[in-house]
This record gives sequence, C-alpha cells and structure tokens, in this order.
Amino acid sequence: MASEVDIANLSLGHLGDEATVASLYPPEGSAQADHCARFYPIARDSLLELHTWGFSTTRIKLALLSSGWPEWDYAYAQPNDMLNSIAVLPPDAIDDYSAPPLAGYCNVPLSAGGAYVPQAYSCETDDQGNQLIYTDQPNAVLRYTKRVTDVTKFSPLFVTTLSWHLASMLAGPIIKGDVGAAEAKRCAAMMQMFLSKAIESDAGQRRIAPQHVVPWISGR
Repeated sequence: MASEVDIANLSLGHLGDEATVASLYPPEGSAQADHCARFYPIARDSLLELHTWGFSTTRIKLALLSSGWPEWDYAYAQPNDMLNSIAVLPPDAIDDYSAPPLAGYCNVPLSAGGAYVPQAYSCETDDQGNQLIYTDQPNAVLRYTKRVTDVTKFSPLFVTTLSWHLASMLAGPIIKGDVGAAEAKRCAAMMQMFLSKAIESDAGQRRIAPQHVVPWISGR
C-alpha cells in the first residue's frame, strides 16, 4: 500500500525529477521534500472534494448548538473533518439515495413511499466564526465527505490520480518558467484522465436501485 512518501516520489517521477524524498513530516531538508510537504495536503483535500468517494463518505449525528435562525428551526455544528456536505437526514432514514416520491402532489400523502428523506439545509458561518448547518430537521444526521489522511484507505486509482494532481502543483516550483507551466498543464490533463477512471471504479462499488413512487400505485 502506498504511503505519503510513495505518492510524493511518484509525483516527482511524473516530472522526471530524479530526487527521492525520504520524509515529508518533517521534511527531510531537500527542496523537493519541502514542496511536497507543502502541497500534498492541498492536493489530497481538493481531490477528496471532487467526488463522493466511498472511502471518504460517512454519517454522523449532528451536535445541536441552538434553536437556529428565523428561517430555520435548528442549528448544528459542522463536523471538524467535513469537506463536503451531502445530505441532512432524520435519524430513522430508510434510503437517502433513491429518487424522491411525489409526496404532497397529486393527492399523494407526505408519507407515501417513505423512502427518500434528505432535508433542506444550509451550511453557513455565524458572526463568531462557527461553522453551522441550519435545517428544520430535529435530531439530524449528516452524510458527508470527510477529510481522510490515512493513505491505506485510498484506492489504487485514487493514489494514481492524486500523484498526478500533486505533480501538477509541483511542476511550477520545481521546474519553473514556461517549461514548468507546460508540465503543470500536462500533469493536470493526466490527472483528469485518471480521475474519470477512479470515479467510474468508485461508483461501481455501490449497488443502489432507485425507488420511484408513482402516485396511482402509492395510493393503493
């Protein structure tokens, strides 16, 4: 399984740099190690944000902070490791992936189907700098993308994509000038190619059949 140092060295290899980094935290003292240590967390977190990866998706019961804001009933604290919010759910959620029933329309009762339950919410920051999630859902559960620092959780394709993403950030500081800018563009293009393959592979790890509730069936 690749380590942070392995990913850094793979990125340097993409750039044709023959240096071998032995340590990132703390950096071993070389210019390459300093650049890798600086850009690696940025590359990792930004790549985690680009897709709802299975290994970085989790759920947590939110901590209630206050009674909310005039347009929202509740205010909850955002998890410290949250990168992206995906859905706010009631604690007894059955299925938050399927397509929503036409509840409330065409005389379909709100309880029809009972499958799709994500609630309206807003991620904001209050005047004291606290990061909050406003919603009307009591006892809310959040499904979100978390910051994963354990590289053993990364899939092989994610590791490859991350190495090219990091290489695109390293190209300017290491190579410099027009050549460095050209290398950055080349590495970014390679990252995009592997990203599509990594997303396709990750999506294949979930087998979720959407449930569609048709009004005349739900009324039976």
